[in-house]
Parts: sequence; structure tokens; C-alpha cells
Amino acid sequence: MAVATTLLVLGSLAACGLVALRADRVGEGSGLVFGFLAWNLFLAWVPYVLALLIGTLDRDGRPGWLLLGVGVVWLAFLPNAPYILTDFIHLGAVAGVPLWFDAALIASFAGTGLALGLVSLVLVHRVVARRLGPAAGWVGAVLVLALSAVGVYLGRFPRFNSWDVVTNPGGLVSVVLSRASDPLGNPFLLQFVLGLSVLLLVSYVLTWMLAAGLLGPARRTAVPPSRTPARGPLRAD
Repeated sequence: MAVATTLLVLGSLAACGLVALRADRVGEGSGLVFGFLAWNLFLAWVPYVLALLIGTLDRDGRPGWLLLGVGVVWLAFLPNAPYILTDFIHLGAVAGVPLWFDAALIASFAGTGLALGLVSLVLVHRVVARRLGPAAGWVGAVLVLALSAVGVYLGRFPRFNSWDVVTNPGGLVSVVLSRASDPLGNPFLLQFVLGLSVLLLVSYVLTWMLAAGLLGPARRTAVPPSRTPARGPLRAD
């Protein structure tokens, strides 16, 4: 994954460089108006780093409960990666540079953030496939993508974030239960989650195919052979 990490680092640096260039051209006051994108991109790096950790723990043969614990934290932060796609709502909000420049600036953050999320899911997917089998890996991946779409909705509209899982669990649960109690009463929620889920799934399948070509198929972890020495036939001396 060294090549992928290098490319993602370069993409992040290029995106932040566009923010710095904008600030240099129009002045720091209005130029850094998109500085929040750097923070959003930092949050997108969190699930990627956690996915690398999960892969390391798996290769070291750590117990499943430890991987599951890290996986829960990974899942809580994962929606931050595709969330940057919704930052296009800020396009045209602040003048000073051509609209195409700001479009490219936001796209650089959104593309890098999405790539971080998709590659992190590939890493976790491969761990699940090795431990539980290919079917479990794909079922888990599709479910995670749908939950990520819900997480993006909760972040963009009710304005929750990953920290609210710890700092405001009551408010988060209240909103989720309120929406879930009448799922057909909010057509926009259904349209948003379904549309984003499909977009993420298509993007993920393409990413998975690329990763499979580079890394090869995920092979299920073999059960280590018994170290007990084989006994020969019983004999009387």
C-alpha cells in the first residue's frame, strides 16, 4: 500500500496547495475561506490510518475482538471521507478567483477524500474476506457504504460529526430514531441516501477491481496446522 499512500499524500498536498495559492492571490482574509477543507481532509485520513492498523493487526494474528474494536472507530470516522463531496455547496460563495478555480480546488479535496475512504474500505474488506469469507466481505462492504451515506446526511443536514458519537450520543440517537420511525415521511432523506449509496457503490466496485489487479484476490486465512506431533502405531516393547 506504499504506492497508494504516496499518491494520497501527494493529492492532499496538491489540494492544500490550491488553498494556499488562492490565499496568495486574493489575500489571506478571503483566500483562506476554504481552509475548513483541510480539516475535513484530515478527518478523511483518520479512517485510512485506522484501516492500515486493522490490516497490520490482522497480519500479526491479533484476536478478532481487537480488530472489531478498531473497526467500530473506523466506521464512525469513515463518513468524513465521502462527506467532502457535499462541500460543493460552497462553490461560488466567495468571489476573488474564477469559478473554475474554486471548482477545481473543491474537487481536489473531494476526490482525495473519497479515495481515502474507498481505499480504506478495500483494506478492511480484504481483512473480513480473509477471516470470514468473500460473501461476508461483500455484504459488509455494501452495508458500510449505505451507513456512510447515512452518516454524510447526518453530517451535512442535522450537522452531526463523528465526535458526537462520544460527546452527544443522546442527540444523535434521538435524531436517528426520529428519522427511522417514519422513513417514508422524509423523501429527501431516502433520495439522498439512495443516490449517494449507489454513487459510492459504483465507485467502490471500480476501486476494488483496480486493487484486485494490483494486490491480487484476498485469500481466506488458513487455519494453522496443529503443532502436536503425530503419534505412531501403539507397540509393546
